[in-house]
Amino acid sequence: MGDMSADKQLSLSGELYSGKADSYIVGEAKSLFAMLKDLSLADKVETLNQLKLAMHEQSPMKDEPVDCVLWVATEGVQANDYNPNSVAPPEMQLLEVSILEDGYTQPIVTFDNGEIREVVDGFHRSRVGRESEQVRKRIHGYLPVVTINHAREDRGDRIAATIRHNRARGKHRIDSMSEIVIELKRRNWSDEKIAHNLGMDADEILRLSQISGLAEMFKDKEFSMAWEADQINEHDSIEITEENIPDTL
Repeated sequence: MGDMSADKQLSLSGELYSGKADSYIVGEAKSLFAMLKDLSLADKVETLNQLKLAMHEQSPMKDEPVDCVLWVATEGVQANDYNPNSVAPPEMQLLEVSILEDGYTQPIVTFDNGEIREVVDGFHRSRVGRESEQVRKRIHGYLPVVTINHAREDRGDRIAATIRHNRARGKHRIDSMSEIVIELKRRNWSDEKIAHNLGMDADEILRLSQISGLAEMFKDKEFSMAWEADQINEHDSIEITEENIPDTL
């Protein structure tokens, strides 16, 4: 590639970019890529994935999951067991139409445990790729995925990431959110940590904790004596206050 005139030089972050430094690398890469045409579909996809990972390691944006989108067989991607997002049938149909018309414009966010990829965000996008015959045929039985950062691989962190994605779109089921708050509390997450990671305030956390019911709150407590129905006078009442609710959460 010949020298570029000054008026054709590009400015990147205020620095002049002549194109000289990368022309050899790009040329060599294109020569290597030409060899891909002789590979089977599976080998081509895997080779391209490995090349993307190699480039990702050199990228100044490698801490951003979207910097490296891989194509993974649908069988290698599974749903998580905590997603409170719910999409009605009409919206699912619209999502299928969107993907058919516009293609996959957003990858599926996943956690890779070395054997399977668990969906952190994009469960319904993964369903369309798996269940829509037209979409599945077009993408050859693969799904576009990115991998959540290593610092977010703990289950509690993955749950929080899923909730943030859902709440940013305004989609989450209250009953499932209640169960998630309880699980995070069991994992020793403080109210402050839950509030920060899930975008909640103290009142919302309290309400979601209460939805689980008193049975959940009392179930691990031991009592010195049992209550019998006939021991309680019909005129008696039992007041439940913050003071007599055991702090099991």
